[in-house]
Amino acid sequence: MLFPMIRELREDTDTKQETLAQLLNIKQTTYSKYELGKINIPIEALIKISDFYKVSLDYLVGRTDKGGNKLCSKAAPERRK
Repeated sequence: MLFPMIRELREDTDTKQETLAQLLNIKQTTYSKYELGKINIPIEALIKISDFYKVSLDYLVGRTDKGGNKLCSKAAPERRK
């Protein structure tokens, strides 16, 4: 499943895939596959990513446009209402 916010948040914060891969204890190539939607992201990884960016899981997976963080308005201005 593809979650575009994961890549958008990473790019907006100038974070490298390698940094997130280290956080998740995975290889950078695995993290890249997460962003591309080639493999499913385990819920434990989604929780760590949402904690890292200080956004809600719902925001991270595209279920809401309110992430609970100022970063979210920067990361997805086209989604604001």
